[in-house]
Amino acid sequence: MPLLPPPRPARALLTAGALAAVLTGCTPAVTVDPAENAADPGCAPAMLAMPETIGEHGQRETTSQATTAYGEPTAVVVRCGVTPPGPTTDPCSSVNDVDWLIRQGGADGEEGDTWTATTYGRDPAVEVVFDSTAVASSTLLVELGSAVEQIPADRQCLDLQDAAEGL
Repeated sequence: MPLLPPPRPARALLTAGALAAVLTGCTPAVTVDPAENAADPGCAPAMLAMPETIGEHGQRETTSQATTAYGEPTAVVVRCGVTPPGPTTDPCSSVNDVDWLIRQGGADGEEGDTWTATTYGRDPAVEVVFDSTAVASSTLLVELGSAVEQIPADRQCLDLQDAAEGL
């Protein structure tokens, strides 16, 4: 019995599947060192709720638990399970009920266009290292907010007036 070509819809599906396999192979996983507490069960709900895109940057596969990345080249790296910061005088911004400590520079200490935002008052904490020329911090922190809120807040940032009133 001769082999018949697959019907047109099946051919289109096979072609699309082959194209997806080729395109997926073009974007290797981003190598990310895991945070010291990446295995904390509190990270799972937050990581599962991470958005598929941030701005125009698509989510990418990473090599470590409780991490994700966005963009090609990488514009944003998210790690859950970093040590929660203690009381600090570092600038703190509250974005949609999530408090973030924001400082210039990445994990390697290099400054330039790299910035790091770390959640404050949540355990485990989430750290986001991003290229400010590729994504605005306002966009980034808003889009990550609902995922990070999966980790309950037990403290919040205080400004100088709040701290003085508490004395």
